[in-house]
Amino acid sequence: MVLEALLNPRKAEKKPWELFFLGIIYVSFSFLLSYWVFKANWGLSIVTLTAICSVPLVYNIFLLEESKDNMPKKEYWLLKEHGKAVSSLMFLFLGFAAAFFVWYMVLPSATTQEVFKSQIDTISQISTTTPTGLLISNIGHVGLVLMNNLKILIFCFILSFFFGAGAIFVLTWNASVVAVAMGMFVKNSILSQISPSIAVYSQAISMGLLKYFTHGLIEIFAYFVGALAGGILSIAVINHHYKTAEFRKVLLDSIDVLAVSVIILCVAALVEVFVTPIII
Repeated sequence: MVLEALLNPRKAEKKPWELFFLGIIYVSFSFLLSYWVFKANWGLSIVTLTAICSVPLVYNIFLLEESKDNMPKKEYWLLKEHGKAVSSLMFLFLGFAAAFFVWYMVLPSATTQEVFKSQIDTISQISTTTPTGLLISNIGHVGLVLMNNLKILIFCFILSFFFGAGAIFVLTWNASVVAVAMGMFVKNSILSQISPSIAVYSQAISMGLLKYFTHGLIEIFAYFVGALAGGILSIAVINHHYKTAEFRKVLLDSIDVLAVSVIILCVAALVEVFVTPIII
């Protein structure tokens, strides 16, 4: 795409915030194109088209990160460099979430119920299976949250390994779910007020950010790290690096990156169970 020519992976690492706006453009473009061509399946087609738009850039980022493994550098330097890539992808995710949130807020309620039906159903299922009361502070709930998140992490790793940037679909879907959940929370908060003001809107949005992004961003960060581990290993295999001595270094780097993602998920589970309920 033309945008990838203007915003290549190396430039993205230097100015990762630009990917935030790229994410907004991708979602908005997919939104309008889906309405024009795929209106019968509007909701899921938005996610699919957004992911398709993102694949070239995400794949090139993975390609760049895999090439760094061939440099005679220490592991700490590699992890630091991979962190730049993950930061870029996080800004892309935030752009997705921001665009989905804005579209949810500006569209009429009847339209949002139709467009985001799959996301709303997913949110309802999560709400009905989430423990409440004293159980929220039970360490067993931490294990439950962690196991569910590990499944998504493994899924992201596998998709990235077998399909290159395939995990971007899962992460785009997560962006849409988080954005819709926050949009529902904000709309309900505003409707509960007799005469909503700018202060009410600001407070509702702030509370929504705390509710869904306090632990959510940590989880998404872990998923991107896991996807990066799978992508690096995938490109090494595609380039037949497994036949060389360098492949062992790539494999070890991928394992290290995956281990970091698991540690981050553990932190996210603890924050979700013990910190987020206190904040909200």
